[in-house]
Amino acid sequence: MTRLTETKDNLNMEKKSLLIQILFVFSLSVLLSSCQGQVKTNIQIGKTKLITTQGSQRNDNVYCGLQDRTGNLWFGTTGDGVYRYDGKTFIQFTEKDGLNSNTVWSIMEDKKGNIWIGTNRGVCLSDGKKISKIYATNEKEINVYGPTSNELAINSSVWRIMQDKNGLIWLCTDDGVYCSNGETLNRFLDKKNLNNKDGVQLKGITSILEDKNGNIWFGSGMPPGSEGVIYYDGKSLTSSKPNGDGWIRYIIEDKQGKIWFGGRNHGNFFFDGTSFTNFTEKIGIGNSILSDSKGNIWFTGAEANNDFENKDGIWFYDGENFKNFSVKDGMGNYFVHCMIEDKDGNIWIGTRNTGLFKYDGKTFTCYSEQYK
Repeated sequence: MTRLTETKDNLNMEKKSLLIQILFVFSLSVLLSSCQGQVKTNIQIGKTKLITTQGSQRNDNVYCGLQDRTGNLWFGTTGDGVYRYDGKTFIQFTEKDGLNSNTVWSIMEDKKGNIWIGTNRGVCLSDGKKISKIYATNEKEINVYGPTSNELAINSSVWRIMQDKNGLIWLCTDDGVYCSNGETLNRFLDKKNLNNKDGVQLKGITSILEDKNGNIWFGSGMPPGSEGVIYYDGKSLTSSKPNGDGWIRYIIEDKQGKIWFGGRNHGNFFFDGTSFTNFTEKIGIGNSILSDSKGNIWFTGAEANNDFENKDGIWFYDGENFKNFSVKDGMGNYFVHCMIEDKDGNIWIGTRNTGLFKYDGKTFTCYSEQYK
């Protein structure tokens, strides 16, 4: 009787084991099927390198980046959509995952934790679960359901996105600057009682900054922009070209409150609260692009004649001395378009040829598998 009972028990255990295996295989197949829509472009899951999948060329860039409140790093590229990096692996998001374009110019996290993504076809919004396209109705109300007859230039390039201290979101597009409170969208130049004595159009703004005093600075881009530096004090717009440059690539504020400007054609200059001054301590170092937590100013490096590479690497300036990093230090030789600092003080550098590097204060690490 004992042996019979043991035999039945063994059979029951085998049946249970087989059933568990069948359920596991079935559950796994269902999971893979249900996630297929979001994961199908994420061929690099489990890898530590940024892999291009959309046919990017040498002139494509890692163009923008940020670190969100949970610690994830986001990088926008000009040919391969957006990558999210959790410190271990990269996940890629493309048009197949809801983006309206794989050409990404800007990225911003709002106060609610949503990620705003500006492309050459408008704006998308990621709430951490899905990516939705943003449209505007005839009443200028924002929605994520579908296009309408009045999209208010949502289909144009969105070069920069910023949220100010009061929560207002600024969208800098080819067609002008728009402001959103998350529910409505309005053209900034239509603002009641706005004093625009210089008649600026604010088209193609490629840089925007809210300074410590709440003033807004705009940097105009290539034609039809080329309006130089535009300053908004909450009432009036003032336009100027302090160094003669109409195209301002970058605007940053350092720890002392000095505003730095990177001009496309005539170099760098800064505003000390009273006047503008050309930065002439060192020439041929590219544009000022980042002020780090230690107070250093980072420069992109000078652009080579072929428009792909930089001449002598990147630079940083501690207020007294300059330091150069080039290929011999482990930094790539392609031109830099993006620098961000993470919460640990690492500097992340995005370049042409969809290159991505990290500098930890001692060494450079390349995170682009295809980088040459």
